[in-house]
Amino acid sequence: MKLQIAQTSPHLSRKNLDEVVEIIKESDSDLILFPELALNGYKLKDALLEDAFSIDELGVFRSLNKDICIGVALKEGHKIYNASIYFSKDEMFIYKKQHLPTYGVFEEDRFFFRGSESFCFDTKFGKTSMFICEDMFSGDIISFISKEKPDLILVLANSPAREFRDDSLLIRDNWQAILKTASILSGGYTLFANRVGFEDGLGFWGGSAIVNPKGEIEKEALLFEIDEIFTRMDKKLSITQKYYLRKE
Repeated sequence: MKLQIAQTSPHLSRKNLDEVVEIIKESDSDLILFPELALNGYKLKDALLEDAFSIDELGVFRSLNKDICIGVALKEGHKIYNASIYFSKDEMFIYKKQHLPTYGVFEEDRFFFRGSESFCFDTKFGKTSMFICEDMFSGDIISFISKEKPDLILVLANSPAREFRDDSLLIRDNWQAILKTASILSGGYTLFANRVGFEDGLGFWGGSAIVNPKGEIEKEALLFEIDEIFTRMDKKLSITQKYYLRKE
């Protein structure tokens, strides 16, 4: 089964929806993963109330005959969540970001309500889970991954560039260490979709990646440029790795 990560550069606009739908229509993949808040852009601030989507406005994704995981500012009554939604032909799953960074350039806790639950759900790719950016830097999430051992971990991010080195970025190195750890602990695939582009002085670095069950980076997207990467899921590799992780 073919997996795809679309490394996009969202605008601070609802018009992202049309661009995303076009990417999906042109794809022959079985699953497409988009970054955090791919339908809205990141630094929404006071525009959040009018730019957030209700679930009823996203019905188009259920008609595209493809599995899709995408980040959105999701409106539920008077509350707005930084959410990821997994759409398939017959089902839909919603994850709400639990760890909202509010330090330095980040102020998510001022605008979003927190989610409260990590969970797995069944897809044609196996046991699947979703997490959003800062969640992956939290011990409770890593413990959940180690315990539940998903076959597929989908990570959506809006990670800005910082701490440049001669040949790399410190944040890139940190992310790769976490993604490899997630795959090693779970014995499954980890897909990481990070955005690119600039907003309000923040530059997002991309570097989206596919990590296999052995903790190896199979594919990495370009830095600072719109890109897409693909892989085919090898379930035999996952079964082998989970065998080594089994509890006696």
